[in-house]
Amino acid sequence: MNSKKPQANPAEKYTAFKPIDLPDRQWPGRVITAPPIWCSVDLRDGNQALIEPMDGARKRRMFKLLVEMGFKEIEVGFPAASQTDFDFVRELIEEDMIPEDVTIQVLTQSRDHLIDRTFEAIQGARRAIVHLYNSTSTLQRRVVFGLDEAGIVDIAVKGAERIRDLAAGFEGGEIVHQYSPESFTGTEMDFAKEICEAVMDVWQPTPEKKVILNLPATVEMSTPNIYADQIEWFHRNIKNRDSIVLSLHPHNDRGTGVAAAELGVMAGADRIEGTLFGNGERTGNVDVVTLGLNMFTQGIDPGIDFSDIDKVRETAEYCNQLPVPERHPYAGDLVFTAFSGSHQDAIKKGMAAMKLSNSGLWEVPYLPIDPQDVGRSYEAVVRINSQSGKGGVAYILQAEYGLDLPRKLQIAFTQKVQEQADTSGKEITPKQIWDLFEQTYLAPRLPYAFVEHRSVPDTHASELRQLTAVIEENGARREIQGSGNGPIAAFVDALSKGCGVNIKVHDYHEHAVGAGADAKAVAYVEAEAADGTVFWGVGQHPNIVVACLQAVVSAANQMAAAAEPDSAGQAA
Repeated sequence: MNSKKPQANPAEKYTAFKPIDLPDRQWPGRVITAPPIWCSVDLRDGNQALIEPMDGARKRRMFKLLVEMGFKEIEVGFPAASQTDFDFVRELIEEDMIPEDVTIQVLTQSRDHLIDRTFEAIQGARRAIVHLYNSTSTLQRRVVFGLDEAGIVDIAVKGAERIRDLAAGFEGGEIVHQYSPESFTGTEMDFAKEICEAVMDVWQPTPEKKVILNLPATVEMSTPNIYADQIEWFHRNIKNRDSIVLSLHPHNDRGTGVAAAELGVMAGADRIEGTLFGNGERTGNVDVVTLGLNMFTQGIDPGIDFSDIDKVRETAEYCNQLPVPERHPYAGDLVFTAFSGSHQDAIKKGMAAMKLSNSGLWEVPYLPIDPQDVGRSYEAVVRINSQSGKGGVAYILQAEYGLDLPRKLQIAFTQKVQEQADTSGKEITPKQIWDLFEQTYLAPRLPYAFVEHRSVPDTHASELRQLTAVIEENGARREIQGSGNGPIAAFVDALSKGCGVNIKVHDYHEHAVGAGADAKAVAYVEAEAADGTVFWGVGQHPNIVVACLQAVVSAANQMAAAAEPDSAGQAA
C-alpha cells in the first residue's frame, strides 16, 4: 500500500521546458513555399504502436498504398528486431515490389549484430537508407544507460563505423546513411551537435552524397515555437550543412505535432518522417495527411496524392485495425459537414457564388478545400439536425432534388423540419426532408385536387382570360369557371366563385428541374387567406401552367386544413 501523501499541487512535480537562446531567430518571418521530402514510417514506427501489429498481407497492402500515393522514401521495418519485418523486407526485394524511384528505409540500433542482420535483410536492394539511432537525452543517459556524454557518443560512432564498413562491401546497390539522436528534444543542443558531427566524421558526407540527420521529437516536450528554435539552432550551427538532409520526426504528445513540423520546416528542415493520420506510440507520430493537405490549402502541391482520401482512410483503418475519427482533419466523415444553420447558409451562398464566379479560386465559407479535390462529394456537406437553419434545408433540397425554394418558403418549411428534429432528437436525412416536403406540399390532399383546365380570351375584355377547370372536391369531380389577367388569377377567381375559397396570391416563382424530355416545371405560390394567414403551395408538372395551378390547389388545401384540422387529411 502506498502511504506517501499526495502533493498539495501535483503540478509542482513538473518543470517548464527551458527555451533556446536564439534572439535573432529567422523562422517566424518565413513561409513554406514547397513541400519537404516525405518519408512514411507507417510500416515501422506506426506498426510497432499497434495493438495487433500488421501481418504480411496488411503490410503489403499498406506498402502498395504508400507507393500509389507517391511516397518516395518508405521505412519498411526493423528487420533485426523482428522476423516478420525481416521476411517482409526480403519479400519486397526478391519479388521486385519496390519501384525504381522508391527507396526503402530500415532501422537499427547501434549494436554490431543488429547492424549485420539489417544488411542481410537489404541484400539485393537497388537503394536503401540504413537508419541508425541511439538515445541521447539527458534523462535517458542518466536513468536508462547510466553513461556520460562520451559513452553515448562512443555507441553512435561504433555503429556508424560498422555501417560504413558493411556499406563499402554492399554489392549492386546504394546505401544512404541516416542517423537519429533519439529524444533530440530532451538533448542539450551542444551535445546533439557534437554527436551528429562525430557520426558525420565517420561517414564523410558530401554535397553529392548527403547524410540524413533526423531530429526526433521522440516525446513532444515543448511548445512548437521552441521546437522550431531547436531546429533553427541546429540548422545554423551544424557543420557541413550543404552535405546534410535535415529531417524531422515529430511526435504528438502535446497535440501540436503538426504545428511543430510546419514551424520546423520554416526553421530549415528538408524532410519529414510521419504516418498516415498520425498513428504511432502514445498520442502518435506527426500526421502527414494533415500536413500535406494543410500545404494544399495554401496553394502548394504536397507531392503526395490525396485525391481519394476515403480509400486512403479505409486502407489505413484495415491495416492498422484502428478507426480514423469522424472529426479528423480532411479525412473524417464529418469534416466537410455543417449542422449549424448560419454555417449552412454561408456554405449555400458560397456555392452559389462559385457558380457565378470565373476566378477559378475556391472561396466557400467554412470549407477550407473543395471536398471533390479529395474525392468526396457535396452530398454530406450539409446535414440537418435541431441546430440547422433554412440555409441547410434549402441546400439539401437544391443539391439533392433540384428545388430552389424562395426565401420565405425556406423559412416556413424549415420550421416544420426543426419540429421533426426536435421531436426525434436525431439527425434528419435528406430523404426524410424530401418526404416531409412532399407530404406537406406535393402529395394529394383533401379537399381539393386539380384535374385539368382550358382557357380562352375573354370576349368582353381582351386583357382577361376565361378559364374553365375540372377539380375534385372531397373526391367529387366538378367544373369551375373564372376570369383574370392570367391563368393563376383566373383559377383563383374560379375557386372563389365555384368553391368559396377566398385566397389571394401575393407572389409566385417557377423554375425547371432536369433537362430534355424528363424536365419538369416547379412552381411556388405564396397565398394569403381571408384572415391574413400566409400559406405556401407547390406544384410540379411538365407543363408550367399546370404546375402553377397545382401550387394554388396545394395552398388552398393547407388553408382548409388549418381552418378545419379534424376534417382535412391525406387523400386515400
